[in-house]
Amino acid sequence: MKNQLKLWNSNFLIVWQGQLVSTAGDAIYSIALGFWVLEETGSTALMGTLMAVSTLPGVLVSPFAGVLIDRLHKKRLFILMDALRGVCVLLLAAAAWNGLLAVWMVFAAGIVLSVCGAVFQPGILSSVPDLVPKEKLANANSAFSIVTSGSNLIGNVAGGFLYQMLGTPMLFLFDGLSFLFSGGSLGFVGIPDSSRTKKLSFFADMKDGFHYIWHQPGLRLILAAAAVCNFCSFVGITLLLPFCRATPFLGSGGYGVVMGGFMGGAMLGFVLFSVVTLKPNQIVPAYLAACLVCHLCFIAGINRDSLLPMVVLVALGGFANSLINVLFMAAVQGSTAQEVRGKVMAFLSMITQSLTPVAMALGGVLGEVFPLRAVISSAFASSLFFLLFTAVSRDCRAYLTGMKRTCAPQNPEK
Repeated sequence: MKNQLKLWNSNFLIVWQGQLVSTAGDAIYSIALGFWVLEETGSTALMGTLMAVSTLPGVLVSPFAGVLIDRLHKKRLFILMDALRGVCVLLLAAAAWNGLLAVWMVFAAGIVLSVCGAVFQPGILSSVPDLVPKEKLANANSAFSIVTSGSNLIGNVAGGFLYQMLGTPMLFLFDGLSFLFSGGSLGFVGIPDSSRTKKLSFFADMKDGFHYIWHQPGLRLILAAAAVCNFCSFVGITLLLPFCRATPFLGSGGYGVVMGGFMGGAMLGFVLFSVVTLKPNQIVPAYLAACLVCHLCFIAGINRDSLLPMVVLVALGGFANSLINVLFMAAVQGSTAQEVRGKVMAFLSMITQSLTPVAMALGGVLGEVFPLRAVISSAFASSLFFLLFTAVSRDCRAYLTGMKRTCAPQNPEK
């Protein structure tokens, strides 16, 4: 199937609105789940363990998920993942409604949701280049990011209120139905399958994906940049809460204002870049500017001794960060061969998710030894250094601008 001529064609619009509903359901479900666990057990440790259990299975299955995405009928696979998640959460809602919900059920559901999400999310992202023109990839990723950021913002703001007003069963019910709505809407979308004609064995196919990544220098650098940037950022973000609590003019209220500034700046960026299309010769300069503005604003903001300039600088950093994210994603999607795109997107998801807990733990340790401001500033400075290093690479610039020719895997099994 040829790409549609515009961004908001019927296929993309259906996928986008399905993600809007299901992501909003996810955000509300997470808030309701956290409140329920604390209410039933009073254990923050158990809540943290549940979050880990809900993440780890997805990380472990990501390499296998990528192979499934590239080998199977994509639309049927995505509908199946949504259906499984919907039924799973609806069963939790029924158990909660009848007073039978137990902690083990929540843990089991967390594993199912994590595994299905590890297939669905990179799969949908790998299909975006087949739904919109190549020059609209950055706009498409911005539009998807609006869904994620907006849903998380609404969930965090309204989740507690909705929990008190409606209770666990109703919020679980909404999330379960949102998955079924998303899966059902995908039935009306034309999503092409991989164009590969020669099928490899499962593990040979997985090896082929890693071989493809290794032999694409620009792609390697972009994936490494995404992993390092995500790692360093989470080291800093983890320490933002204790930093605000330890700072007299901030406190817990200041933390909410600072995070609100960051999310507001990011949302504004995603909205803008969903309608503004950069020309190829504008992409690298915009990328360099975004890297500098994002990290220097974060560093300057965290070292201010007044709330207003801190929030303004962090908001500017969030705005610039949105551009970095959409350019990275568009580069990976647009310059990766269709037949291995699922494996590449799953690998990207794996390396970013697996490093996040390590970054959080490292941030906590460093925060006990060194001044919080120094650790946060150093984390963002390290991220900036690596991003600027990638920007001088000819291969990386070729991927960012879409000048890298999409080619087939280089190691087909004979």
